[in-house]
Amino acid sequence: MSFADLTRLAREQPLRVLLVDAGDTDSLSWSGLVQPLRLAQRLLGQDFVLDVRTLEQAASAHDGDWHVALLVADEHLPRPAAPMLRAVIERCRQAAYWGGVGGAVLWLADAGVLGGIRIALPWALYADTEEITARAILTPHLFEIDGRHLSCCGGAASIDFALTLIEALCGAGVQAAVKETLCIDRVRSADERQRVALQARFGALQPKLSEAVTLMEANIEEPLSTDDIANLVGLSRRQLERLFKQYLGSLPSRYYLELRLQRARQLLLETNHSIVQVGLMCGFSSGSHFSTAFGTLFGNTPREERQRKLAAA
Repeated sequence: MSFADLTRLAREQPLRVLLVDAGDTDSLSWSGLVQPLRLAQRLLGQDFVLDVRTLEQAASAHDGDWHVALLVADEHLPRPAAPMLRAVIERCRQAAYWGGVGGAVLWLADAGVLGGIRIALPWALYADTEEITARAILTPHLFEIDGRHLSCCGGAASIDFALTLIEALCGAGVQAAVKETLCIDRVRSADERQRVALQARFGALQPKLSEAVTLMEANIEEPLSTDDIANLVGLSRRQLERLFKQYLGSLPSRYYLELRLQRARQLLLETNHSIVQVGLMCGFSSGSHFSTAFGTLFGNTPREERQRKLAAA
């Protein structure tokens, strides 16, 4: 499921978004999320309700007709008492889409409410994930949507997350106006990765996995085969596939393909290279293969992606 699925909520008026502040309004995770949403609220007026509450207010609330509910916490904040956290989670789960931002993602995973869900966790908290990896599926992405569940690693990614929500809920026009006010040129997509996440989590514990991903990132234009990568890092193909499946939830070939397609999307949005050139630069010798793979991952063709850039300009 992608953020495009949130667009069905745009037909419901007024849109109601709940943000639960865990107590650090000076953090980038909080300000990066709430400021863009407040600007969207000003633009839409009564059609967009942004409900900001403390933990205590959310825990004692009896209403629950929000479309999106998010618990937001910076990485360093101590976890709230279990009864209060359970009450806040129950309030948030009543929303159509709900989840956490920053350190709150770890709180939700530890509470056992993200079983089997793909989550984006701040890389600095990866050392605390040994017990939750059997329940949630950690990804190195900036933010994730899995079913009704939303998660964002926080920090500067909160701005990209908020702007992505605004586009899905309020439309590209509102997003463009908010971007202009905040002087933001590009919104990073959900599938972009925290650059340090793989090293932080796997560098010491799984150096072979980290080395394999580094090889992939360095060989986008002329992709290596899975066997070549396995040989270069000193593993069998089966051992490499097992590592990727266990820690990244994907086969090496699929992960590599997504890396190349993410690079292609970046080039389509940020350069004037032709679509054919972009495909070749990302290891696709066949234009039809490039277009089909791109459409499968992102839901639109390379041509439509380039047209979106031109329309935004």
